[in-house]
Amino acid sequence: MTLPKAELVLDARNAVGESPVWSPAEQALYWVDIPARTLNRWTLATQGLSTWQAPEMLACVAPMAGGHWIVGAESGIFELTPQADGQLGFERLATVSHASEGMRFNDGRCDRQGRFLAGTMLMDMASSQGEGCVYSYQSSSNGAGQLVKLLDGFKTPNGMAFSPDGRTLYLSDSHPTVQLIWAFDYDPATGTPSNRRVFVDMTPLPGRPDGAAVDADGCYWICGNDAGLVHRFTPDGKLDQSLAVPVKKPAMCSFGGRNLDTLFVTSIRPQGVDLSDQPLAGGLFALHPGVCGLPEPMFSPVPVSR
Repeated sequence: MTLPKAELVLDARNAVGESPVWSPAEQALYWVDIPARTLNRWTLATQGLSTWQAPEMLACVAPMAGGHWIVGAESGIFELTPQADGQLGFERLATVSHASEGMRFNDGRCDRQGRFLAGTMLMDMASSQGEGCVYSYQSSSNGAGQLVKLLDGFKTPNGMAFSPDGRTLYLSDSHPTVQLIWAFDYDPATGTPSNRRVFVDMTPLPGRPDGAAVDADGCYWICGNDAGLVHRFTPDGKLDQSLAVPVKKPAMCSFGGRNLDTLFVTSIRPQGVDLSDQPLAGGLFALHPGVCGLPEPMFSPVPVSR
């Protein structure tokens, strides 16, 4: 079988390209560059790039109504408003009490009901402390919001995704000393995870587990950081296929395109190292894997019980 070949969408040269999210209304892909503190948009029709500068590092974004975005950043949860003049509205929704200094939000997204979940990490990857937590941000219709701690004990929480029915939460820890992906039972009515179990042990496989997505068949796609691969696992945790990208550090994948049949992949451009063997590091790539994804849920201020 001939595997799909990665295409370069944009030579973005992102330091850490993360959290790609497709906007069906705009037919555009949004993502962040964490150290650069930017929100970025690539538009399909024009192939053009727009960039907005934020006052602190952005890590994970999810759509809100009216073209706004909810984001996990360094110091808390914010609402972003990208403006036509290049300015970025930046309104604080909640402040996080980090376990120690030098922490920020990392990976996150909305569950199928619209709750925004995001994990925190120590920015010093040399640390072995497990002080990272996963929070749920929940807001009422009057605008008041709060962060609820769901899980703790992580070093670098990553790979968050939800099954198509919303009843399974996937979560990884990409720290070199962990490299595990877990599955949780997830209660859509309360947003509560339980029954944590190992879904995949990535230790013997190429690449550390990074950002992830779930396709319409319920299979879990995750970037194999350091290996230049994107892996697809079936719902029972079996490795189904591995697709190559021309960089060593793919960071996160997301389905988009007119039919949600394009798998976009952001990547990392390491600093202070020889990049002659991966000149496109930090680029945005596209794969056509022959399956479709699911629309990203929009943040809902009042999650609906099901």
